[in-house]
Amino acid sequence: MTENKVRSRWVLANGVRTHYSEAGDGERRVLALHGGGAGSSGASGMGPVLPLLGSDFHVLAPDSIGGFGLTDVSAPTPYGLISRAKHMADFIDALAIDRCSIIGNSQGAWAGVYYAMLHPDRVEKLVIVSSLTIAGSMGIKQAPNAAMKALMGYDGTREAMKALLEALIIDRSRITDKLVDDRQAAATRPGALEAFRRMAAGIDYVRNDPVLSLQTQWQRALPILTQKIPTLILWGKKDTFAVPETGLALAEMLPAARIEWVEGAGHQVQTDAPDASVKIIRDFLHE
Repeated sequence: MTENKVRSRWVLANGVRTHYSEAGDGERRVLALHGGGAGSSGASGMGPVLPLLGSDFHVLAPDSIGGFGLTDVSAPTPYGLISRAKHMADFIDALAIDRCSIIGNSQGAWAGVYYAMLHPDRVEKLVIVSSLTIAGSMGIKQAPNAAMKALMGYDGTREAMKALLEALIIDRSRITDKLVDDRQAAATRPGALEAFRRMAAGIDYVRNDPVLSLQTQWQRALPILTQKIPTLILWGKKDTFAVPETGLALAEMLPAARIEWVEGAGHQVQTDAPDASVKIIRDFLHE
């Protein structure tokens, strides 16, 4: 029987001590990339679906650079999410993964798609989960909302962390004391806040640079990529951060991709509805 217990692992990815969580030992590799909220990690962002997907695949969920999880906080992120995608590429190379499918939530989806644009031959399938970041790269505008304010307003306190999670997860029973404590510990470990701020500064630098910003404008490239790489868009019907209208607009711009809606799920679809999410993802990956 395939082993699907979640395991904690470390690897040196181009000099960066990188923590990741993994489950399963199947031949097909699947990367699961967490979002960009403070304290996020492979375990806290993707934990509920790892053992479920691990029954079919070898699933790996790295903690990103930029102050996330347990990965080295000193890793440079001069180009924000582009640096995150480069770290993901280094992670894949460090584990000698020739080809994989990629599941990404929010900012994690952006990093996964950016990697796929550079290495389309190494990506089998893509799953985009509620990504306002990708929508932004497609030129889709969304007005600020209360959920965004909760994410941006994290001030290092446990109360603010709980408010952040309540903006991402609709089912309050999923916001356990352990989840709050784990994310709070990751967000407040020495150097994490500074790393998080450097990541944000890198994102702003790329956005304001007339040349680098072209790498974040995907209106032409992403529709072509989704014709070459089978792509699933997964969106929570109760997402208050990246609202459903944004998901619909993204799907309309990517006609080659398929969109699936998850009832009762918020921005972290995989946390609110792990069973429903995994059924959709598993079926898609097996097609």
